[in-house]
Amino acid sequence: MITLVRRPTPSKLWTYATPLVAVIATMIAGGLLFSLLGKHPVEAIRVIFWEPLFGANASYFRGQLLVKAGPLILIAAGLAVGFRAGIWNIGAEGQYIMGALFAAWLALRIYPAESHWLFPAMIVLGALGGLLWALIPALLRVFFGTSEILVSLMLVYVAENLLAYMAFGPMKNPEGYGFPGSRNLQDYPSAYNHELIAGTGMHWGVVAALVAVIFTYVLMHRHIMGFRIRVAGEAPKAARFAGVMPARLVIFCLGLGGAFAGLAGMFEVAGPSGQITDSFNVGYGFTAIIVAFLGRLHPLGILLAGLLMALTYIGGDMAQLTLGLPSAAIQVFQGMLLFFLLAFDVLTNFRIRIGRAIA
Repeated sequence: MITLVRRPTPSKLWTYATPLVAVIATMIAGGLLFSLLGKHPVEAIRVIFWEPLFGANASYFRGQLLVKAGPLILIAAGLAVGFRAGIWNIGAEGQYIMGALFAAWLALRIYPAESHWLFPAMIVLGALGGLLWALIPALLRVFFGTSEILVSLMLVYVAENLLAYMAFGPMKNPEGYGFPGSRNLQDYPSAYNHELIAGTGMHWGVVAALVAVIFTYVLMHRHIMGFRIRVAGEAPKAARFAGVMPARLVIFCLGLGGAFAGLAGMFEVAGPSGQITDSFNVGYGFTAIIVAFLGRLHPLGILLAGLLMALTYIGGDMAQLTLGLPSAAIQVFQGMLLFFLLAFDVLTNFRIRIGRAIA
């Protein structure tokens, strides 16, 4: 008989080993999946993880690694703060969209005027858009006791429909020959998120992601608010006795996560994406949840996990082009990572016992 026995204290070994074990298990299971699809499993894994870093065009793909990792790290850093407090923001995808819409609205509103204050103002509006969208589930939980999980998730679909409406309606390019989508901000110097170092992929969104990692590290490990957040997540009753106010914590954590997601949307629409379209959102808000947990909700771990997940994006695209793998298989492969991480996480708090059942 196999039973799980709770450990007196969580295993530190498994806490740090679980992400690595989950990655290895994902490679093995992914290889089996690719084999069932008629592809050579070792070759598929090599294309996904090796070619972008050391292949023929590695210099280009290394730059793309930062482009893909930036929004993932930025969003995950904000989500991790709430997760540590037991506040579950599952709607970062919607907040990401709203940040992009707020920022793009300002740029398109004053187009084609050039101004040195436009880009900083877009940053502020991007953060504000994500913040306001995240405050909806925050205030509903505080005043009505609703689940922030369900509300934030449902608001993603509202944001997606609003995005489609804007792309086909108010933000539609009047010179776009009837095609949906806004003007391309890459052609608007004052609003464009320029590459800071040519060929590296380093733009202001990547800088913001690095600043977010530093900020959340200081917040969680060097500030009283971080102590309150950790206590609220690990011992809610003790947190109340310590004077932690749950309502303020909910608003702060959801607001911070929303602001970071909104910033990611702003930097994306002003840079790599360039315009508002009905397909603007590519799942960064959901993938960032995997990044947060793969990084053990620690800022430095999130930095490494974001780079790894970005590698699967780039390598997955290469595998689709060179090996003919369907995009759904790559998405399943990425989802396996979270599945195995959560599965192996059980061993952090439980020990497996094998023996006969006691009559």
